[in-house]
Amino acid sequence: MAQKKAKEKKTVKPVEPDRVYHISYRKLLRKWQVKAEGDSKALKLFWTQAEAIDYAKSVAGNREGRIVIHKEDGSFRKLTY
Repeated sequence: MAQKKAKEKKTVKPVEPDRVYHISYRKLLRKWQVKAEGDSKALKLFWTQAEAIDYAKSVAGNREGRIVIHKEDGSFRKLTY
């Protein structure tokens, strides 16, 4: 009897919608963070907000995402970039 090979199922990773990256201030560390919405950890920390914005632009540009910039007090500075 011939044995049939089990067909391998290919798993296709679902395409994520545009990711949203938040730039916010971490008071305890006195640094700015870039964090993807829904993630528990920051992607990277920076001394200045300008450095964080530049990094977020490069990450969002590569992945077709959006950026939300917060002020030090947590309110919105700019909703999308």
